[in-house]
Amino acid sequence: MTVLDGPWTAVEGAGPWELGEGLRATADGLVAVDLLAGRLYRLEPTVLVARLPFPLGAVAPVEAADGWNGWIAAAGTGIALLPATGADQDVRWLARPEDGAPTAMRMNDGAADPHGRFWAGSMAYDGTRGAGTLYRVDRDGTVTAAMGGLTIPNGPAFTADGRTMYLADSALGVIYRIPVDPASGALGEREVFARVPDGEPDGMTVDGEGCLWSAVWGAAQVHRYAPSGERLAVLPVPAEQPTSVCLTPEPPYRVVLTTARYGLGDRPEDAADGRVLAAPTSVPGRPAAPFRFTPPGR
Repeated sequence: MTVLDGPWTAVEGAGPWELGEGLRATADGLVAVDLLAGRLYRLEPTVLVARLPFPLGAVAPVEAADGWNGWIAAAGTGIALLPATGADQDVRWLARPEDGAPTAMRMNDGAADPHGRFWAGSMAYDGTRGAGTLYRVDRDGTVTAAMGGLTIPNGPAFTADGRTMYLADSALGVIYRIPVDPASGALGEREVFARVPDGEPDGMTVDGEGCLWSAVWGAAQVHRYAPSGERLAVLPVPAEQPTSVCLTPEPPYRVVLTTARYGLGDRPEDAADGRVLAAPTSVPGRPAAPFRFTPPGR
């Protein structure tokens, strides 16, 4: 089964980046990050939105009760609010739970769920097994550790009703399926949704048909899974390290993914590694959910 209607092409001006990540289809277009460089970009055309002095894993748009306009970010050692445009001194930290950890840590991937919460995972710089944590940010800005013992958490991605979370632990080659209580955000018991024997499952998204897509680091592939866990498609990619994937929510539909040059050494200038790639598809995506920020007293 194929879901691509044409070849992969590079998105103009997007890369090459060392570690492209966090690709999201927002209501205002595509955004992505160059993670280790701490840079947030809006795509098509490619515009630098923010440059931070620490790693920037992923963002979600904010719908704030007081009309504030910007992003919530998995960044540095915690969770921050970034203005729509602005300098690094405008960063507002909600929490930095990985400050002072025994092992040097950074935030990795993150996304908002359909109920307006933001979720983000942390990992050790040296990949220490089990050092990472998945954090939940409630709508009042409270940050809570929701799941520990992770190594390289990627995702999460959510079903349209927000009752199911998919979360990858890339280092283990596994994607989990986890129930989410829609009222409280409490997590149920996780189960293995899929195992990836070759490569590592990385960034993910759920398409408009309810199927899960995962970039597969090190395998030059993107996988598509049915809600049952059956792997429906393996899509070859002209870059060794795909890192995150999304589908555009409006026609003409496209699959778009970030890739990385990290650890690959010198690459030809025209190589796909580190670039944002896109291909036409017949499958619709869903826009990234916003973080619905309602600070206390609002």
